[in-house]
Amino acid sequence: MEQSNFSADAAVVGLGRVGLPLALTLADRGLKVIGIDNDPARLGAIRDGRMPFSESGAQEVLTRVSAAGTLSLDDHVATAAGARHIVLTLGTPSFSHIEIDMRDIRSALDDLLGVLVKGHTLTLRSTVAPGTTEFVAGYLAKHRGFRIGEEVFVAHVPERIAAGRFLAEIDTLPCIVGGVGERSGDVAAELFEAFSAPIVKTTPVQAELAKIWANILRYTNFALPNLLMMDCERYGANVFEVIDLINRDYPRGGIAKPGLTAGTCLRKDFAFSEERSNAPGMLLAVSRVNESVPLFLLEGAKRRLGTLAGRKVAVLGLAFKADTDDERDSLAHKLIRLLERELADVCVHDPHVSGPTATLQAALQDAEAVFLAANHSEFRDPRLLEKLAQACSKHCLVIDPWDCWGAGQVFGYASELATLSGAAS
Repeated sequence: MEQSNFSADAAVVGLGRVGLPLALTLADRGLKVIGIDNDPARLGAIRDGRMPFSESGAQEVLTRVSAAGTLSLDDHVATAAGARHIVLTLGTPSFSHIEIDMRDIRSALDDLLGVLVKGHTLTLRSTVAPGTTEFVAGYLAKHRGFRIGEEVFVAHVPERIAAGRFLAEIDTLPCIVGGVGERSGDVAAELFEAFSAPIVKTTPVQAELAKIWANILRYTNFALPNLLMMDCERYGANVFEVIDLINRDYPRGGIAKPGLTAGTCLRKDFAFSEERSNAPGMLLAVSRVNESVPLFLLEGAKRRLGTLAGRKVAVLGLAFKADTDDERDSLAHKLIRLLERELADVCVHDPHVSGPTATLQAALQDAEAVFLAANHSEFRDPRLLEKLAQACSKHCLVIDPWDCWGAGQVFGYASELATLSGAAS
């Protein structure tokens, strides 16, 4: 297949939360796009014109693209060779012993090796460990003899868009392009010129580091208030009052509020640096802080209520982030498992996730403890306080590390929260 014979402009391998919005927006800009995934249910939903997950505005784009016929679907990676630009948006997990798991990328490369031709561009869109883009280039050169940057082009163009904000940010966030060899950056950038965002060209490893450390920065920034929350519990201080003292009218403040810090990117991406770190253990310590929040909240509840065995406990929220249906690597699941090990009777409600959960009323009814595991906008509604007071037991303990209502209490009783919230406002 010669370059002039490509039947499509772009192929996106992996139609998850990174790949599908990219494929849809490229197709919506008039490009011919091949979308490839090995999940029959996901492909079936897309063929039926239904978004398989929540992404603001994406359903309307899918409807337009389906009508225009600019997106075709397949379940074979090799089909991607029909497009000039091949974009890999595959999962890049880490092994439990702090090592990047390259199996999905290696598998895709092996599927593509026999069908790649001169003129192809292979772009890594998922977050990868430093050196991965050069590895991909070397793999193609080793097994096919391609001159990378002259005959075949390889680049890393990291996804930097927040969950649920793809359409809002794809045209505004600077697009980092790290190309291997002399021309890979220029050629890979051509695909992303379909969007209005400025393109910033750099080396592959700098693109990789920029993405990883953006996530590490957030993960660390969120660990600090979580550790402060634990210190305040130890010393009998109020974490929200201390945060206010730190931040109020102080030019070097800016500490965030605590919460359950998780999600696939934040929980795993630090490992891509830790794998070969010059300060081994530093980022593991950050992870230990965030990972210990569910246990800290549970132990705090036990100090106030005593045993949780046989008590009804409501957990509000399964998603890892406010107002999203994405529950991958959410610490809410860890919290639920810990509560179950205490023999608590756990009832879960989340208005966003696709899986079945109890109704809000059912979750709250006669609950003796309520954990806010996600700060969805529904849970920040003051009317929820009224439902809590009416449905829960008389002395129900509410555990709210997010300070959803401004009551300023990580551990507070439902009967007091409305008064505290009103005083805070």
